[in-house]
Amino acid sequence: MTSDGDFHKKTFENISPGKRQRIIDVAINEFAEKGFNAANINVIAEKAGVSIGSMYSYFDSKDNLFLTLMDHAYHLLEEALSTIDVEGGDLYENIEKMLRMAIASSRKFHRMTQIYLDTSTEGLQHLSKKLSRNIESITAELYIKLLEKARKDGVIADDLDDHVVSFCLDNLILIVQYSFASQYFKERMKVFIGEDIFSEEKRLIQGVMRFIRGALEPRKEAARKK
Repeated sequence: MTSDGDFHKKTFENISPGKRQRIIDVAINEFAEKGFNAANINVIAEKAGVSIGSMYSYFDSKDNLFLTLMDHAYHLLEEALSTIDVEGGDLYENIEKMLRMAIASSRKFHRMTQIYLDTSTEGLQHLSKKLSRNIESITAELYIKLLEKARKDGVIADDLDDHVVSFCLDNLILIVQYSFASQYFKERMKVFIGEDIFSEEKRLIQGVMRFIRGALEPRKEAARKK
């Protein structure tokens, strides 16, 4: 049986860290290359150098193996976002930091980003609720905290809906992240911004941040009335 909040069995925690990481790495590559539906747990076991019997002693199903990988991604995201200074930082500096982190993460963990992209397909709708709650909740809560402080600091318009804004910001950063991991999204970004955009990262970040500032900052007319 798996414990509450875990998708793997306790036996998975009892093996050596090296063996555990090898299984995770092989599974990430398999799911990224073939997608969830085509990935095979028997193939993953063989490539990781473990028996299929051992694999099922660690995970009840391919679903739970996949969810374990997503839980691994959640902890990576949690660690990265812990560096965001909600109380002392500037909203736009924090958003730019998150944008840069998304690009760096996509380059470093591009396979994991490809898997995350796969979670949005209808083929994984049976796991969508479990997949979206943890990973999306952590960023949603962070955006709300950032926006609430920004409103107190007077750097965003008073009439903005924080929840809608957080949804838009996250989607904007997510699209940029996908564009550094998925060939389709890479070509898509080239169509909109230009063939050389991947050698002009500074231009991309500056453009996105200018757009965000324009959307969130108080209007001059409203500022004058105050």
